[in-house]
Amino acid sequence: MNEQHIKGAADKAKGAIKDAAGKVTGDASLQAEGKLDKAKGAARQAGGDALDAVKDAADKAENPPMNR
Repeated sequence: MNEQHIKGAADKAKGAIKDAAGKVTGDASLQAEGKLDKAKGAARQAGGDALDAVKDAADKAENPPMNR
């Protein structure tokens, strides 16, 4: 897990709260802001997944498994 995963989860949580609050209060602007935050969080998490994949590939290249 890296910083992008953590920030992404925080953005998604913040967005869910805003989305729900906007829905309950009838504030379409707040609801839209919440949906945007959730999307931003999902994008950050996807970026974190990509960074993890690159790091894993680099680690495997540096330390290839031994052939038997």
